[in-house]
Formats: sequence, structure tokens, C-alpha cells
Amino acid sequence: MLDQAKALIFDLDGTLYEDTDHFTYYAKLLKQKLNKENRSLFERDYDSIRNGEHPLAIGKVYDRTHDAIISVDPFTNHAIRVETWTGEQWSEKKVLKYFPEALTYDFNEKIAIGDGWWLPFSTATHYGVNTEDARECYVATKDYMGSKEFHLTKTKGLKNSLLQWKKTKALILVTNSEGYDVDRILKAIDLEGIFEDVISNAEKPVRTEDIFQEVLHNYRLKPEETISIGDNFMNEIAPALEMGMKGIYIQSNDSPVSHPNLKVIESLEELCTK
Repeated sequence: MLDQAKALIFDLDGTLYEDTDHFTYYAKLLKQKLNKENRSLFERDYDSIRNGEHPLAIGKVYDRTHDAIISVDPFTNHAIRVETWTGEQWSEKKVLKYFPEALTYDFNEKIAIGDGWWLPFSTATHYGVNTEDARECYVATKDYMGSKEFHLTKTKGLKNSLLQWKKTKALILVTNSEGYDVDRILKAIDLEGIFEDVISNAEKPVRTEDIFQEVLHNYRLKPEETISIGDNFMNEIAPALEMGMKGIYIQSNDSPVSHPNLKVIESLEELCTK
């Protein structure tokens, strides 16, 4: 798949680095924003989510208005199952009444759980944390990630592989992280100056297709010549496959999705050690 590609589009968080300790740090900050009576409930539920024992999970959607957890078709964004926070399933009639159309994500009321950042955020939201406080905790976590106390793990062989791929392919980074975060993260994992184009504040999955179309146009690429690589199926893989691009999905568990243009790996290291 890689040999024929003329461009590789990478995600950042969970892709170019795979550490997860910062999510725990973020959760601790969010917990402190809660009323005391809800802190133990937040901790209980977040532990349950991380252990895979709760309805909320990466790949689903948290609907703040209805305090509901939605399972969606990643290609059409239609609701296929809706549960309450405690796991009670909605009737088909109720699902069609409240979610008759494809969902539109807005990072506030309908939150696509694309990666580990959104799990503590949605849990804290369920227990009463407002958007401003959550944002404060997020910024504080990002500052912590940029401090000397925090260390990101470099993926074995990644830099050398990127430099080799760069000789024949355009390397593009598309991330939801802010520009200043991207710069310091790339510096921390020694990948500064490697990417031909860096698109930050991407607002995936809302703007994924528009950004990918822009990349295809700017680099004069056909969809089949381009590979999207990331750990978030909803954000960067499903839109790519729908557009005729290829996808490399980083997933530590067995992926329930199969597609002729899809390759599933456990870590980016698998591509860098062959």
C-alpha cells in the first residue's frame, strides 16, 4: 500500500506518539472542577470507561442535550443505537424521532469520541463541568505536556522512515491540536521540519473531507494515490475511504470494520520496522 502512494496524511495525537498518561492528568484536573459529591462518581465512571465496562467508548458520540451515548455508522454518521449514560437502550422509535438525519458534530452538544481526550471531557460534562472549565483543564494539560516533567515516547524507527518516505511522497500533518502545541510536540519527538505541510486546528471530523479535498487539489493527487494514517476511525479513516483514498488505522483492539482500501495496525512502529 505504501509503495504506490504519492502522499501520506498523518494525524498527530495517538499516531505520531502513542502515550496516554496525559489523559489521566487531564481527568484529574477535570475532577477538581466538579462538586465534591460528584467527584467519586466521575472517578468510578472514568475507570469503568477505561476498562471497557461502560457504554461510552472511542468511536461513539456523546449527546449532551439528551445525556445519551450514540453508536453511529462511521461512513454515514447515522445513529444506529442510542443508550442512556447507564446503558439502557432507547427504542427504535425514539432513536428515529430524535436522530432522524445524519449527525453533525460540534464539539459541544454532539461530541464525537474520536480519541482519549474526549472520554474524560464527556464524563466531566455528564457530571456538570462547563465548557470553559474543561477548556482551562485542557490548556493546563497541554502546558504540562510541554514542561520538563512530561516526556513523550519516540516511536522506534519513525523518524528514519519518514525521511525515507519524504524522498518520494508528500508528508502532510493534519491535527486538531493548536499550532503552538504541534510545534512543541514535534520538537519533543524529534520530528521538526519533516512535514511538507502542517494543518492544525483541523476540527476533525467536521472539516476532514474539506481538508482532504484541499490537499488533493493542492498536490494534484488522485484519491487512490493518497493514504490517511491515524488512530481515529471517525476523524480521519472513514472520510478518506469514502473519498476513494486509502487508510491505515492504528487500533490496539480488533477492528470491526473491513474495507479493501484499509490496513489495520497496532502501532505505527509496524510500518517503520519492515
